[in-house]
Amino acid sequence: MESTNLNIRTDKEVKAAAEKIFEQLGLNMTTAVNIFLRQTIRENGIPFELKLHVPNDTTAAAIEEGRRLAYDKSVKGYTSMEELKAALDV
Repeated sequence: MESTNLNIRTDKEVKAAAEKIFEQLGLNMTTAVNIFLRQTIRENGIPFELKLHVPNDTTAAAIEEGRRLAYDKSVKGYTSMEELKAALDV
């Protein structure tokens, strides 16, 4: 197989942090990049999910309400599903 060069630009800190991890895994940068490229070919796409984990306004409000309720001593809590179902008349 014939080799070719691949030149990329990245932040100095990103490169150093990645090299530290690769070293702990027994890899160098070239091997790690080749693993990524080969996995991209196998997966026929980026080999990991690319998504934003940013909740919408409704979800963010629900998370905040849940956190507030979790620490509010005046809010009734339940110790079993049966107790919760009884309170909900389910």
